[in-house]
Amino acid sequence: MNKRQLLQTIFATSALSFGLVAGAQTMTPIKFQLDWRFEGPAALFLHPAAKGYFKAAGLDVAVDAGNGSGGTVTRVASGAYDMGFADLAALMEFHANNPDAPNKPVAVMMVYNNTPASVMALKKSGITKPADLTGKKLGAPVFDAGRRAFPVFAKANNIGAVNWTTMDPALRETMLMRGDIDAITGFTFTSLLNLEARGAKAADIVVLAYPDYGVKLYGNVIVASPKLLKENPAAVKAFLAAFAKGAKEVMANPAVAIESVKARDGIIDSKLETRRLQLAIDTVINTPDARTEGFGNINAGRMALMASQVSDAFNTKTRVSPDAVWNGTLLPTTAELNILKK
Repeated sequence: MNKRQLLQTIFATSALSFGLVAGAQTMTPIKFQLDWRFEGPAALFLHPAAKGYFKAAGLDVAVDAGNGSGGTVTRVASGAYDMGFADLAALMEFHANNPDAPNKPVAVMMVYNNTPASVMALKKSGITKPADLTGKKLGAPVFDAGRRAFPVFAKANNIGAVNWTTMDPALRETMLMRGDIDAITGFTFTSLLNLEARGAKAADIVVLAYPDYGVKLYGNVIVASPKLLKENPAAVKAFLAAFAKGAKEVMANPAVAIESVKARDGIIDSKLETRRLQLAIDTVINTPDARTEGFGNINAGRMALMASQVSDAFNTKTRVSPDAVWNGTLLPTTAELNILKK
C-alpha cells in the first residue's frame, strides 16, 4: 500500500468512525416505566423494542418493570422516567391532588380503551351480581385500580357499604381461595389467571367486570413528561408510531410476541402469559369501544364524564380537568393506528 492509499484508508476509517459516533449521538434516550411486572401485556412494549422499531425511529428506549400505576405516574412526574404506562384514573388523581406540581405527566395515547378492573369471587360465596357485594369483605392492595375506582362501580350498581382488607398483591388471590375474604378487585387478566394457577376452575369464578356493569372508565394510557413534550415532541411522536407498529404485530401473533417478555424474565410461563396477553387484547384493547373511537384515541364526552367520576370517587383536592391530562396531537396517522381486527 503506497502513502496515498494509506491516507485514503485512514480518512475513510475516520469518516466511518465519526459517522458512527454522530449516529449514536442522534439517538434520543427514553426511560420508560411499565405499570406492572414483565407479564403478558408487557409484550406491547417489549416486542417493538426487541424488533428494533424504537431504534429505527432514532430512540434508545429502556423499558423497566413497574409496581403499580400510581408509582409510574409519580416517577414520571419526578423526572426519573421520561414516559410510562399507567391507569388513566391514577393519572387524573395525581393531577387533581397535586395542582401545583411542576411536571405533571400527560396522557398521549389510549391503549386500554376499557378499564381491566373487575370484582372477582368464587361461586360458593353466593355472589353472582354487584348487589350481592353489600356487607361483604373485599380485598385488594390499597393502590389497586379496581379498589380505587370501586366507589364509581358501587354508585352505578347501588352497592351498600363493604369492608376492605388490605394485603400485598401476591396474597390477594391466595386469601380469596382460603376464604379469608369474599371477593377481590383487580385487573381481570391478572387475577383470573392467578386464581386458576392456585387451583380454581374457570367455571367456579364469578367475574363482575366494571365495563359490563355501567362503568365505562378508560384504562391504561401511555404518559409522557411535560418536559419531554416541550423539548422533544418529535421523540414522543416517533415513540408512538413505533409502538403502534409493534402493537399490531403483538395482536396478530401473541405467542410470538411473548418471546420478548421471556427474554426479559426467563422464569415466566410462556403459555400462561400468552393467555394473559390474549385476554387483555380481547377485553380491553380490541373492544367495540376501541373500534368505534379508533385505537389510541379517546371520546371527549366520555373523557369528561370519567374526569367527573374520578373527582367524586377519589374525593380529590381539585376537580380533574380532562384537557390537562390528555394531549392527542402527537398520535400516529389514521393509517398507522388502523391495527384492530374487526
